[in-house]
Order: sequence, then C-alpha cells, then structure tokens
Amino acid sequence: MTGQRRVLVVGLGISGMATAIRLHEAGWTPVVVERSPERRTGGYFVGLFPVGKAAAARLGVLAHMHLRTPPEHHTWTVDRAGRRHHSAGFLDQPGNPEGVMRGDIEEALRKRIEGRIEVRFATVPVAVQQTAEAARVTLLDTGGDRTYEEDYDLVVGADGLRSTVRRLVFGPDEKFMRSMHAIVCAFSLGHQVPGYPDSDQVILAQPGRSLWIFPFRDRTPTALFAYRTRDVDAEFRNDAITTLTSRFAGLDGGGMVAYALDQLRRQPDRLFDSVHQVRMPRWHDGRVVLLGDSAWCLTLYSGMGASAGMIGGVALGDALAAHPDDLPAAFTAWEKRMRPLVRKHQLLAHLKAQFFVPSNPFLAWVRGKVVAVVARRLTAAQRQSA
Repeated sequence: MTGQRRVLVVGLGISGMATAIRLHEAGWTPVVVERSPERRTGGYFVGLFPVGKAAAARLGVLAHMHLRTPPEHHTWTVDRAGRRHHSAGFLDQPGNPEGVMRGDIEEALRKRIEGRIEVRFATVPVAVQQTAEAARVTLLDTGGDRTYEEDYDLVVGADGLRSTVRRLVFGPDEKFMRSMHAIVCAFSLGHQVPGYPDSDQVILAQPGRSLWIFPFRDRTPTALFAYRTRDVDAEFRNDAITTLTSRFAGLDGGGMVAYALDQLRRQPDRLFDSVHQVRMPRWHDGRVVLLGDSAWCLTLYSGMGASAGMIGGVALGDALAAHPDDLPAAFTAWEKRMRPLVRKHQLLAHLKAQFFVPSNPFLAWVRGKVVAVVARRLTAAQRQSA
C-alpha cells in the first residue's frame, strides 16, 4: 500500500463526503460515486449534537455550515382536541442540539470536496472482486449505459440503509436490517401550522401515531409523520398521501393533521420510508468497509445519524493514518472506537422511539408525565436566567 492509494467511496451523502475528506487529508486519492444524476438539496430536519459539531470542525466544515436553531422558541404538545400545553421537544434535549436541514450539512461538506475530490454522478457499483493486491470494482454509468472496471486499494460503502455495497460483499438486506415496525414521512411545510409562530415546536403524540413540527431560524418548519405498524410492506401498496390519510383518520389535533396532509400534497420532495436499524457482526471484509447507515443505521429517532456519519468518517481516517500499511489493523482499531458509540445510540433509539411515537396508551401516559416534568424544569430555568 505504499505510493498512491486509491479509495472508492460509494455515496455522496454525509458519511461518504466526510470519509472522502478525511481520507484525502490522510494521503489517499478518493473517487466518490453517486447513484443520483445530480446533487441532492434540501432534505429534512437534523439535530447536530456537540459530538457532531466537533467532527464537523475536524473536517473543516463547521464554520461554513448553516445552523438554523431559533434563538428563542416554545414547545407545545397538542392533544386530540387541539388543546395546547407547554412541553419539551427535540431541541430541548441535553446537549442542546443545533437544528439544521440535512442539505445544510451536505452543502458544507460539498464545498470542502469541490475541486479537490473527483465525483461521478449516475454511477453505481455492480460487482466487487477482491484479490491480495486490490479490489476490482465494476461500475455502471447509468447515464451512458456502460460498465467499466477499476482497481482500488479500498472501497467504502456509504450508500445508505439499502446499501448496494453491503449486498454485493456481505449479503442480502434481510440478513442485517432489523425492523422497528414503524413508518416515517418527513417533508417541508410551505408555512407554519396556523396559530403558531415559525420558531415554535409543535407535537401531537398519540398512541401509535404522531406528528411533529420542527422549527428553524430562517426558513419554514419541517414536519414528521410517524406511526407504528406490524406489516411494514403493506404500507407501500398505496402512495404516501393515501396511506397517511388512512392511518391518521380520526386524529385532528385542532386541524393540525389536516393542515400537514394538505401541505404534503403540495410537496413532491419527501422522505416516506420504513424504520430499520442495521446490525452487523463486523463492518469490514478484506478491502471493503461499510460506514454510516450502510453499517449501523441509528434511525431518525436517534437524532444522531448525521453526527455518527461524520464521526465515523473522521475515525476511519484516523485509523488508516495510524496504520497506513495494515488495513486489518486499521479496521480493527476503527471498529473498536466506533462500536460503543453505535451500540449506545442504537439502544437509545428504541427509548427515543417512545418519545416520538408511544406504542400504547400506557407508554403515552408515561411519556406525558415525563415530558411535563422536563417542561416545568425548563420553564423554571428560563425564569431564573431572565
């Protein structure tokens, strides 16, 4: 592995770009391939926790990242009849996460790689063959409808929950994906829910289904529908609007649900997907390593997906810099560093899932009591600081 070392990074998301940046700093020559024909923008609400901010600073992108946390905000819980109560929400968690759009993080990372790292759009791997000398990857240019082969010293799969690299090298999705029996739909609102300032968080959390409104400082809020189901596949037999309209029938929240569904009809850019974690005994095989959602998928409930993706990219670069001529040793050191973080937040995601959408009436009652205590403490702290 002496001389020029080439790495193929599959996926132009947060994990992929973070990894490419750190490996470039460590002396590697990255090539990033992306399935989409062009760069994606926008996205949904992301919480950037202190550890994520520290990773972004290591990558040299934090100073260029558009942080959108409202300087002052209130959080409201709305009941079925639309009555509102002071509450605590995502932005009130310990650590005071910054509110950003997923696209804000990706844009800061993109500026860092622009002109420094090669990016190929509309390109996907279709085969990976490993030898003692290299990983030979067959790539498909979907725009030109042609395939070609290239050799790399390292292949990084950062291509999301349903990773092509994982399927090609480690096995089928069902071997590693663990369903949380839930569906989420995230999208941007054209305007805030009527009756609330743009800076307010609004939460309608009922047994088995919920609607969250996440505010920003300088743009309209985003919404998140979430609900539980035992038959995940059945939820995709119809389009998102039809399915959500049926699932949220009879739940009004003072007009909040109807308003969000109407906004969804006007918004073609949305995330509508099932919720899964990825559990793997190891994240590397020969010259191939998985990272981010491809390897662990903490889920949207954890609030740590973007942070963990950047942390993982930085940590992989650190491990390869410490073991420049020994991939097995580098991967072992990297997994030893990342496993505790991933294990912790995968477990926490199951607890936080009850915060986002309680699974039954009893847990909804417990959630309400806990949130009420936290809200009273927040109010008292705000009064003292004033």
